[in-house]
Amino acid sequence: MIKTLQIASLLLCSAAIPAVAQDAGLTVTGTGQVMASPDMASLSLGVLAQAPTAAQAVRDMSADMDKVMASLTAAGIAPEDIQTSGLRVDVQQSYDEATQSSRITGYVAATDVSVQVLDLSKLGQTLDAVVQEGANQMNGLTFDLQDRKPALDDARRAAVADAMDKAELYAQAAGVALGPVQSLTEGGASGGAPQPYMRMAMDSAEKVPVAAGQITISADVTVTWGFGE
Repeated sequence: MIKTLQIASLLLCSAAIPAVAQDAGLTVTGTGQVMASPDMASLSLGVLAQAPTAAQAVRDMSADMDKVMASLTAAGIAPEDIQTSGLRVDVQQSYDEATQSSRITGYVAATDVSVQVLDLSKLGQTLDAVVQEGANQMNGLTFDLQDRKPALDDARRAAVADAMDKAELYAQAAGVALGPVQSLTEGGASGGAPQPYMRMAMDSAEKVPVAAGQITISADVTVTWGFGE
């Protein structure tokens, strides 16, 4: 019985050794980043209205949103660049400690729209216009590129170059030669935008100052090389 176990153990070891040798190689992850000046902005804004009844809250909210939509059109925003992204009606309640009961005190109606601003020179003026016309919810402002592909391709090239630099350094330090590439896998590709400086001038006709800054387009690749002779 002992002899049989020894033979089985030797067979397992001999089967494992070629697999390790076959999989031998160097795997490196490279990262590439490209800085770019944005040429568009995505704006999320909304209108919120309070009233004693749900119907009145919806009417007030709709009236203000109609004016906001008109101001966007006047600012040169195309209809296809404006999209309603939310509509809700919430109940407001008040709790009475004496009676330990709650009662409805009113309703809140709110709607949100997403806006693509393709001319950044008009962004500050557009922000001020929608605020003046009733937009009282500013949910976010991000910058991007209308065509990300050229910058993303540059980031991908930089990521591969970074992986190659690392692989050559590791191979030289280990005293081995790099063989052919065995695999190349792209990881995440992303773009981030800095938070802009904004001052919402609620009672001023002046344009809202906004700094677009630059965005970073990044890409990651994982490359595996075999070892040369």
